[in-house]
Amino acid sequence: MPTAVVGYLLLFATAAFVFVFGALLLGRFLRPNSPSPEKQRAYECGEPAVGPGDVQFDLRFYVVALVFIIFEVEVAFFFPWATVFGKATEASAAKVEVTAADLGIPGTDEVIAPETGKELAAIAMIDMGIFFGVLMVGFFYVWYRGDLDWVMAVSKRE
Repeated sequence: MPTAVVGYLLLFATAAFVFVFGALLLGRFLRPNSPSPEKQRAYECGEPAVGPGDVQFDLRFYVVALVFIIFEVEVAFFFPWATVFGKATEASAAKVEVTAADLGIPGTDEVIAPETGKELAAIAMIDMGIFFGVLMVGFFYVWYRGDLDWVMAVSKRE
């Protein structure tokens, strides 16, 4: 019943449109309109505005945000390595044979010897170290350039 699915999607889209734009239109007619000079002043985060409102943001903010995102993604990459090769290390310490499926490799029942698990864990540790090292080189470069140093703009208070 493809026509029923299209009909439901059309009904959903129409209802969404009516709710969103209906609420905006209703608010336009019901809200009070009493502008004053105090209400027209720029206000941001509890601080008086510094300079005109069309000045661009300092790019250092974006650099710090990108550095934060990079390190968050790094944690997402480290977690699978730690879980998979942690299992391999546990298996090699207990002298237990592990299958490839136990390490997260689907579709194979190949048995991995305990010694191989130790080698896999060592290689994974080196691989993580290289990955972390590359990220740290970039971090230290940004730090060296001074992009992480914040300079506070000072202006005359009114």
